[in-house]
Amino acid sequence: MQNCKAMEGLKPVLVMVVVQSLFAGMNVLYKLVANDGINFRILIAYRMVFAAAFMTPLALVFEIRKSWTNLTWTVLFQSFLTGLFGGTVAQNLYIESLAKTSATYSVAIFNLVPAITFILSTSLRMEKLAIRTHAGKAKVVGTILGIGGAMLFTFYKGFQINIWSTNVNLLRHYGDKNNHAQAPSSANKGSILLGSGMALGSCTSFAIWLIIQAKMNKRYPYLYSSTALMAFMGSVQSVAFSICMDRDWKQWKLGWNIQLLAMSYSGILNSGIAVTLMAWCVKKGGPVFVASFQPLLLVMVAVAGSLLLDEKLHLGSVLGGLLIVSGLYMVLWGKSKEMKNQITPLPVPASLQCQDEHQSPTIEVITSSSMEDMNHINDRNVTNN
Repeated sequence: MQNCKAMEGLKPVLVMVVVQSLFAGMNVLYKLVANDGINFRILIAYRMVFAAAFMTPLALVFEIRKSWTNLTWTVLFQSFLTGLFGGTVAQNLYIESLAKTSATYSVAIFNLVPAITFILSTSLRMEKLAIRTHAGKAKVVGTILGIGGAMLFTFYKGFQINIWSTNVNLLRHYGDKNNHAQAPSSANKGSILLGSGMALGSCTSFAIWLIIQAKMNKRYPYLYSSTALMAFMGSVQSVAFSICMDRDWKQWKLGWNIQLLAMSYSGILNSGIAVTLMAWCVKKGGPVFVASFQPLLLVMVAVAGSLLLDEKLHLGSVLGGLLIVSGLYMVLWGKSKEMKNQITPLPVPASLQCQDEHQSPTIEVITSSSMEDMNHINDRNVTNN
């Protein structure tokens, strides 16, 4: 019985590890298509379209009977907000921040998502701070450790560490066709400040999506349908935004290349399956639980880069990864402690409580045969009287 409960508690953790693995694969593909020369605004638009095309049939097959009757204007408005903050705004601001600053800088700022989510959740009373308890302290310290580890991972290199060597570099197959897709190293202070604001806005938008998703799960607990609605709303918004910004129709043409793979992968696996899994984890553990796994993406991307892109690991990567894993463990420990404290035992009726702690209550069981004997005794008493 205890093993079953332990496995049930581990499910959200394992699901979030799978989600971050899917996002790590997306980051590798994004590096490849950036080197191949792609318009990322159009990639995001196609990504949301692929997600809507994939999730809509699943919602129609598995949830149409229940979800359709509970579909209200409030749910549609929440779907519009999830598509806006979780899809269009968060992704486009993140890509614009890459162009204004650097990939390293934007990734470092994006690891502020756990802190922003924690602040928003406590402000809206969706998460209890409980700083005086061990669970509350563990969550705060774990969040700080995760952010600190991500910053150390990003800004400190140290000496190179050769753990393995696969001699695989997928970037060799694609020439550098779009040098400006890489972040400019000689960016002025104005662009760096603007890019930092965009990266911070992307973090805030992603955190707001987690909050709205938690609210939507209570009102509309149909994961396939909610993800399909989010993808549909996000696709309409992203396509409209991309058309306004880029009117060169040649860039919208699809071909059988790495760009199509990146669009379909990020749409089906990330904006479709991964978002559905994240919505389920938000339902199980809350927004802060999901956001606490964000720094783990850095470690997975570093491992995938070293295996597939011939990128080198450094001392800062190892030390930062250890801090990230330690912080994540503390947050998970604090959440599990809170969930145990929320489970209170049922009150025992006073009639069943014994005066003597070592004495068990006696319960008299009346059977049908004993009832017949009592009736015979009563009949005899009546006849004698």
